[in-house]
Amino acid sequence: MSIQSKSAIAKGDGSFIIDTITISDPKGDEIIVKIKAAGLCHTDHDSLNWGKPIILGHEGAGIIEKIGADITDFKIGDKVILNWATPCMKCFQCQEGNQHICENNSPVTAGGNGYTPGHAHLEGSKWNNQPIERSFNIGTLAEYALVKESACVKLESEMPMPSASIISCGVMTGYGSAVNTAKVTAGSSAVILGTGGVGLNVIQGARISGAAKIIAIDINAERLEMAKQFGATHTILANKNDIGLMKASEEVKKLTEGRGADFAFECTAIPALGAAPLAMIRNAGTAVQVSGIEETINIDMNLFEWDKIYINPLYGKCRPQIDFPKLVNLYDKGDLLLDEMITRTYPLEELQQAFDDMLAGKNAKGVIVF
Repeated sequence: MSIQSKSAIAKGDGSFIIDTITISDPKGDEIIVKIKAAGLCHTDHDSLNWGKPIILGHEGAGIIEKIGADITDFKIGDKVILNWATPCMKCFQCQEGNQHICENNSPVTAGGNGYTPGHAHLEGSKWNNQPIERSFNIGTLAEYALVKESACVKLESEMPMPSASIISCGVMTGYGSAVNTAKVTAGSSAVILGTGGVGLNVIQGARISGAAKIIAIDINAERLEMAKQFGATHTILANKNDIGLMKASEEVKKLTEGRGADFAFECTAIPALGAAPLAMIRNAGTAVQVSGIEETINIDMNLFEWDKIYINPLYGKCRPQIDFPKLVNLYDKGDLLLDEMITRTYPLEELQQAFDDMLAGKNAKGVIVF
């Protein structure tokens, strides 16, 4: 029996509407999740311009409403966090442990944000009687989401749903970039460029890893105060006119015995700052380009001297069934701050306001609640 679901639908031309879609029963390996909360990030706003209608949203948590006939690990009523990577567990990359860059199912590496086998059957969601894709295979800015079983991770915690929802992308990307990708070490120094939702979680990952010196850089003084709450030991207020943050890099060197930091993370999504973390690290240090810049930029190769490593990871090297429970356990212990990260919640009808607040830098994290 079909379900009517109020949803945010991108029209492909930069605009969106709130309208009703029809969701059919799940097939064998599919699940319908009643969404309770959906986090927002800049990618959701970017997806308004993907040139096709899609159901918006790629961060979310909810309760299982229906399951397909082949589902054995989940039951109706289970709480779940949704994961957009949907690994197949059979391809070369999954066998290598790189579930986040699955060659078959990933909407990024396999589908270019289009339909892949990691997406529930296309005809299962219809808008105006036409099949419609779900953003990043899941489409969480809706009352209900039809997803593959691989998109669900069981939530065995009493954490509030808004906090659970942001694990799906922003928390995992930031924390994982520090812990899984860079492998920040105890006693080390780390610089974080940009202290929005992702940057704050890089800070948390560095703190939990035992970094001794965590330097936050931003042009927003209020954000820097928040960075201290999440673990920054030092802050640098940057200037918009500081090209490549070269002046800020000199401040970093003053704080790190003149060498530069062991690790630096770019979390601004500003293409002109793509090479900035290289200026922040010591010889043989590690620079991580977290925000996923996909534009041509010019890099002064002198910034690579000497023996520096530059990494452009996806999704914090997420292994959903392993990493999400770790994050939940860290939250339950009080080590990972999530409730404090949510600046404001909104009903779905106020999605435009939520986008406006995000773009204006008002929120560390905004969440749509149902």
